[in-house]
Amino acid sequence: MRSKIVTVQGKPRKAAVAAWIGSALEYYDFFIYGTAAALVFNKIFFPSSSPATGTLLALATFGVGYLARPVGAFVLGHIGDKFGRKRVLVTTLLLMGGSTFLVGCLPTYDQVGVLAPILLVVLRLLQGFSVSGEQAGANSMTLEHAPEGRRAYYTSFTLNGTQAGQIIATAIFLPIAALPEEQLLSWGWRVPFWLSVIVAVVGVVIRRTLEETPAFEQEVATNTVAKMPIAVLFREQWRDVLRVVVAAVIASVSTIFTVHALSYAVNTMGLERSPMLWVGVLANVAAVITIPLWGRLSDRIGRKPVFIGGSLGCAVLMFAYLWSISVSNYVLIFLAGILMFGVVHSATSAVWPSFYGEMFTTRVRLSGMAIGTQIGFAIAGFAPTVATAIAGTGPESWLGVSVITAVVCLINVAAVATGRETYQVPTEQLGLKLPERVKA
Repeated sequence: MRSKIVTVQGKPRKAAVAAWIGSALEYYDFFIYGTAAALVFNKIFFPSSSPATGTLLALATFGVGYLARPVGAFVLGHIGDKFGRKRVLVTTLLLMGGSTFLVGCLPTYDQVGVLAPILLVVLRLLQGFSVSGEQAGANSMTLEHAPEGRRAYYTSFTLNGTQAGQIIATAIFLPIAALPEEQLLSWGWRVPFWLSVIVAVVGVVIRRTLEETPAFEQEVATNTVAKMPIAVLFREQWRDVLRVVVAAVIASVSTIFTVHALSYAVNTMGLERSPMLWVGVLANVAAVITIPLWGRLSDRIGRKPVFIGGSLGCAVLMFAYLWSISVSNYVLIFLAGILMFGVVHSATSAVWPSFYGEMFTTRVRLSGMAIGTQIGFAIAGFAPTVATAIAGTGPESWLGVSVITAVVCLINVAAVATGRETYQVPTEQLGLKLPERVKA
């Protein structure tokens, strides 16, 4: 039995702000790991390897967190669709904060040998499990609170918060990265991870004040909450899950930009850490500004044109960004990095929260988004490792990595272009096929 959502609007601004703050806090934790993996983990957890192998292994620990994402998506998706969005959002922050703090407490390879990287991988898996329900929960919360005709604008604040979290994470590492090498490797890298305690406490306090969405409350009131949301999802909307999986590989642009390009610039080309970190900060500042603008445009002209335009732009601009690193031109690095990630990639970030969420009914929305995105993100999480392994670690490796990124973007374009446009579909009819919408 399919449910109908009563379009009683809740408090969209409060939901959007809470999603923004929660995502910023949670993704602070997630991104500091990526920065540390690119800058220091090869030296403190894999020092017995050659520099190139140590870098590859360190990047692999970043990617391994994505392996836990599909598992977490099934578990947290089930909880969110059966027991409510709010419960998932509080759980994810507690788990992320605890596991991130413990990373900062880990002994190094020199202290305990191979046990150190093993513990690092375990905690990374817990991070991945946690983050698997974060965006799907926050997106479901904001989408189901949003007024008609403005769903992309309000849901864009979830990804806007994600970019803010990356700004905070990178900004925290700026003074840390400027420390002398000995201090950086002994205690400096630990500080950002320890600060996650503050992140967790603030985030939980904020999210406990959230109200459940009108859409989910209507499901509860009419006794139409699915007992087994996952079973309903794969029986009725498996094609939508598959489409989201394929489309979500666009996240490879983010992981290549955030992790691979930073490692390539610092470890291969010998560029200074601080300027490269500033590229990430300024690009994300631009993204915070442009994401809601792209979301607003999507509410006017549709999801697909904005999404596809952003993907094609990333395919082209990644060549410019990595090439500028290969020639060690800081001016071009800043211009290309900010334009690609801060402006063009923001078009995809602004649209996918609404585009993916609008594919599913309320009964399975969180599960559908979580499972689809996290499998796609799991693939994207290994993009830096795969790119490094295929293209190599030499100065000319930028071309191979750029080609790989362009292929990923074209895959995303194909998935989005063949999907159905949803920006004018009423909220209560989202996820329904056309004949069912007519009956509604």
